[in-house]
Amino acid sequence: MLLLLFLLCVLGYAVSRFRRGRGGWVFYGLAFVLFVASACGPLPAWLLTHLEAPYATRPSVSWTPRNAIVILGVGTSRVIATGQVNPTLFAGVRLAEGYILYRQCKQSGNDCKVIVSGGDPFRNGVAEAAAYGEVLQGMGVDRSDILLETRSMNTWQNAQFVQPMLKAYAPQRVVLVTSAVHMRRAQKYFEHFGIDALPVRADYADARLSWFPNGWNVALTEAALHEYVGVLTYHMYNAFGWNAPPSRYGAP
Repeated sequence: MLLLLFLLCVLGYAVSRFRRGRGGWVFYGLAFVLFVASACGPLPAWLLTHLEAPYATRPSVSWTPRNAIVILGVGTSRVIATGQVNPTLFAGVRLAEGYILYRQCKQSGNDCKVIVSGGDPFRNGVAEAAAYGEVLQGMGVDRSDILLETRSMNTWQNAQFVQPMLKAYAPQRVVLVTSAVHMRRAQKYFEHFGIDALPVRADYADARLSWFPNGWNVALTEAALHEYVGVLTYHMYNAFGWNAPPSRYGAP
């Protein structure tokens, strides 16, 4: 969003210079309107509604003899004083939701694995999956039930690299855990690799409508636009044949 505003201002300046002060106000005005709509809440509220609404209600999971709960990473942070690498602030709800589902599955008497997917895109020296796995163990998930996918650097690779792990374990039920704002794109990528996963959202973001601009709304606008661009890019890559061919996956 900030980049878009910057580009509109640059265009306004360029047009003003080229046309000797005439016409640039259109771009400046558009940048102002977008900033107000974003920072005061209407724009992110509209964007988020279309992304998150299908996942507002958490579904009831019918557990089968073999189940896999896939938790997608959302980065790590380094503690400067100690050098320790922890899950980011935004990872907590995903881990909590994954743990709740794991306990439900175990209490049903069925077999259940938790697959944590995420490499080290932040270059902190520890993969997201490894950092999250330690937290899940501390919460009470059996180490033998945790599978770590530590290579993926983005959501596309989450789906790509989790697929062979699912094929090896052959679950009859796959549950996908991520943020509501991220679920649409994540589910689309997993479907591309033939994974029919039940989406269970963790957190659910909402904009704060106000008369005064605030950074939270701008951040939500950025996040929502990132998801729309990701879906659009996926369809564009498919149209040009740049994506890996769709795969078929199914439990025996």
